[in-house]
Amino acid sequence: MDELIDIYDENKQPLGITVPREGAFMQEGQFMLYVLAIIENQEGKFLITQRSLDKHWAAGWWETTGGCVSAGETSAQGVQREIAEEVGLDASGLDLQPIHSYKNVDLARGDNYIVDIYHARLAFGEQDVTLQESEAIDCKLATWEDICRLHEEGIFLHFNRIQTALQAEKGDK
Repeated sequence: MDELIDIYDENKQPLGITVPREGAFMQEGQFMLYVLAIIENQEGKFLITQRSLDKHWAAGWWETTGGCVSAGETSAQGVQREIAEEVGLDASGLDLQPIHSYKNVDLARGDNYIVDIYHARLAFGEQDVTLQESEAIDCKLATWEDICRLHEEGIFLHFNRIQTALQAEKGDK
């Protein structure tokens, strides 16, 4: 069964339209909603995962946890679900708020979306992580320097967005 998603306006307000995610084509003023989770443990290391090799885009690259917000979910519920599904960690007790959001508009491909980026601080070790096999083949706890090296190698997704989000968060404090 195909995952259902809600369609939003540019202010992240639901438009009352629910469609299957697969093949969804956004018209002008319509957006899908995605979430990214920067998951940091008590030692200040970040959980990153290596994408499955059968992914049609960026197979084998490293990334942070994330995905599409399902129909009926809030952004925060979506990020908590993605964390549980993809890496088996429980973030349900956290009061998560986006630290940064950005918008993509690609009318030619119908690929309009908004991404909310969250910073989830959890007490966990690598042994606590359970990967969703369809999503990832490996994980590691990485320092920011490790992530920078993967970015320099050209195999880390969303680096600039994550860096911007963390800088914005620091600026808020």
